[in-house]
Amino acid sequence: MNKAELINAIAEESGLSKVDSKKALNGILNAIAKELKNGGKITLVGHGTYQVIEKSARTGINPKTRETIQISAKKVVKFKPGAELAL
Repeated sequence: MNKAELINAIAEESGLSKVDSKKALNGILNAIAKELKNGGKITLVGHGTYQVIEKSARTGINPKTRETIQISAKKVVKFKPGAELAL
């Protein structure tokens, strides 16, 4: 499902117009991104938890050349599904 299909599904489920559904989805995504960029944690009961974790620098292998490479440290978003969402 892409973003346009998700907007259509939101409009259908909620009875909102597609324009209002798009605004709502964009608002939610922007709020989540802003909170994660500030180092926060988002917990949606039944859905799951989003949080930023730091991955340390490590040594990896280039699969094409089999050369050893250094992978730098970085921050990534981790999602842990809630009980109702877990398959």
